[in-house]
Amino acid sequence: MAAVQRSETAWWAVLAATLCGVVVAMNIGKLPIVLPQLRSEFGLSLTTAGWLAAAFSALAVATGVFVGIVADRLGALRFCLFGLAASAAGGVLGLADTGGQWLLLSRLVEGLGFLAAAVSAPVLVAAASAPSQIRLTLGIWSCYMPAGASLCILLAPPLVERSGWRGLWWLVLCLLVLSFVSLVAQRRHFGTRSARHHEGMADIRGALLQPVPWLLTVAFAAYALQFFAVVIWLPTFLQEQRALPPATIALLSALVIAVNVPGNLAGGALLHRHVNRGRLIAAASLVMGLAGFGIFSEGIPDLLRYFCCLLLTSAGGMIPVAVLSSSVALAARPQQIGTLQGLYLQGSNLGQFAGIPLVAAIVAATGEWTAALAVTASAAIVGIALGLIVARSGK
Repeated sequence: MAAVQRSETAWWAVLAATLCGVVVAMNIGKLPIVLPQLRSEFGLSLTTAGWLAAAFSALAVATGVFVGIVADRLGALRFCLFGLAASAAGGVLGLADTGGQWLLLSRLVEGLGFLAAAVSAPVLVAAASAPSQIRLTLGIWSCYMPAGASLCILLAPPLVERSGWRGLWWLVLCLLVLSFVSLVAQRRHFGTRSARHHEGMADIRGALLQPVPWLLTVAFAAYALQFFAVVIWLPTFLQEQRALPPATIALLSALVIAVNVPGNLAGGALLHRHVNRGRLIAAASLVMGLAGFGIFSEGIPDLLRYFCCLLLTSAGGMIPVAVLSSSVALAARPQQIGTLQGLYLQGSNLGQFAGIPLVAAIVAATGEWTAALAVTASAAIVGIALGLIVARSGK
């Protein structure tokens, strides 16, 4: 990051860095849509399909902080470009596979690329932003996951119908190349951070020995658990319990993800107006908890339950920006931002990785979708409590 502070935000550079996140997030969203095709073509077992679906989350849970540390050591721009290149390499490896033996490896390579871009791109966003607008620009950045996933869900059906799963892979590859070129074209706005400016373990300790980042990480995990409990299992519920046609299920599911984006932007705007991030997390967690009650309670009309799904994901969208933007405030030096981003990413994926099978196990054991309320309500309470603690810390 440049040592001299900017007087104006380089908006094209902010958008180029955000595009990196959107495109690598499409690599996450593309697999669930075509998993039945992959299983049929390659004869994949349910276990293998499960590992393909869980590869990104498992990798992030295991290596999130480490990848963030590496990003801080190597420099954000170089590491983000590496992430885009790795994502493209993983996609090419998947396209070249004719027997299914390389699919898991391709997903792991794509996962590494996703992690590299996800921890380094927000550093670039901060570097291209005027100090007075960093909270706003990081709010825009925080849209990358729902924007990429919902875009993939909306584009995939006609593309897959015409060209199969490989058509979707080619689309993401083309967008990765476009993102790489855009980032290189804007490189002058990202400064000249170098590994030699890193102070090694002192920077790592300085970032990770603070209590607030760990509180925010757990709050992010609680958010992710609720978000993915709804997003992942909504299509299954609509199919098994309401027997809706696939096109309708895809549209309703994509909308639930897409409304997370306005929540991200609203959170960024509120932080820009100096609303306390801890109070924002607590308030959003409260709304998510109430919406979860509406979703998983019996006797509530389907239209109202679906509105609660939209409310949960849209209000919850304020939490990612509240957490992710804190890295700039909590980092004593720019070289600590990637480490904190890696920690937060690890927490988010931990909530996803643990929450999805937990909901499945509880619903399977009881035979009732209402049982999932115990999971989402507990996570909401955790988010409220941690948000209030962070608010009291003044960070």
